Amino acid sequence: MKLTKRTVDRILVIVCNGRIVFGDESSFLRDEVKKAIADGAKRIVLNLGEVNYIDSGGLGTLVALHTTAHNAGGAIKLANLTTRVGDLLQVTKLLTVFEVYDSEYAALEAFRQAA
Repeated sequence: MKLTKRTVDRILVIVCNGRIVFGDESSFLRDEVKKAIADGAKRIVLNLGEVNYIDSGGLGTLVALHTTAHNAGGAIKLANLTTRVGDLLQVTKLLTVFEVYDSEYAALEAFRQAA
C-alpha cells in the first residue's frame, strides 16, 4: 500500500495505490488518515483508482475512518473507484454509507459547493 497526499483548496486528497487488506496495509491507511484528522483535516478525498483489492478488514477500516471523520466534524468522500471496488461497496451496501464520486475532481467540487 502506497499513499500519496496533497492538499487542494484546503481539502486533503489521499491517493491509495495497492491493496487495502487486514494487517499492515489497513493499519497504515488508518494511521495516516487519523493523524490528518488529528492535525485538523476536516475534508478528505480518498482516491481509490489504484486500489485493486479490498478485503473485509479493509472495508472495516474505511467504515472506521468514515466514523472518525464524522465524529470530528469532518467528512471523507471516495473517488475514482475501480469496477471491482465499486461492486464490492454495492454488494455490502456501503455505497449507502459513503459519498462516492466518479472522479477526484467531482469529489473536490462536492466539497467546494458545500463550503
